[in-house]
Amino acid sequence: MTDVVRDTVAANGLLVAFAVVGATMLVSGWLSTCCTGGRVHGSAIAILLGLVAAAVAGGPRGVADVPLLAGVGLLGGPMLRDLAIVATAFGVRPQEFVRSGAIGIVSLVTGLCTAFVAGGVIAWTCGYRDAVSVTTIGAGAATYIVGPVTGSALGAGSDVIALSIAAGLVKAVAVMVATPLLASTIGLSTPRAAMIYGGMMGTNSGVMAGLAATDPALVPYGAMTATFYTGLGCLLGPSVFFMIARAIV
Repeated sequence: MTDVVRDTVAANGLLVAFAVVGATMLVSGWLSTCCTGGRVHGSAIAILLGLVAAAVAGGPRGVADVPLLAGVGLLGGPMLRDLAIVATAFGVRPQEFVRSGAIGIVSLVTGLCTAFVAGGVIAWTCGYRDAVSVTTIGAGAATYIVGPVTGSALGAGSDVIALSIAAGLVKAVAVMVATPLLASTIGLSTPRAAMIYGGMMGTNSGVMAGLAATDPALVPYGAMTATFYTGLGCLLGPSVFFMIARAIV
């Protein structure tokens, strides 16, 4: 019986990966509701659990090195990851973004540049001196999606890519928690303000969870510019920002 189960799992690795990820999201959603009152979004907890599982697995590919979970390597690989990013970007209507005016575009560019610079400076102070590592960690400070996309494109090591994901995760959790606490102070109460906020912060899960805790009606507007932020970051990270980092470093 054990051999039958093992062979079935091995022959359906991708389906098993979907089941494992689904179960992880279910547990993360429960933890988010019961332990944090919804202030920390389930997606952030799921990412944290994934990082812990990868560390426990100990292999260079994380849990994908476990034979029964080999399908996770395909599910979390660059092909499906980039497909998900492109699919999300196609769901945004540029006309709606333009309605936010010049300030929305300025917030988007400012948010991206600020995140890359801050992440790059931190990488430099922590001892990373090559342009690839500095750019990858700077990209991770933008979002935990832009980080691995940039690192994969530039050929960064797995340890640097993991750091970029961790940086993005910390940012996402910070935005989730801080948004409802600071909303009244920064005037985050209108769709236009939400679009500007999404452009400045950029982290999709952090912005959406934070706005959901503030005012659910603002979520689509913040998510719109945050999605543009992710797509633009994936374009600029391994190209413009890398060239700038290489020229400086």
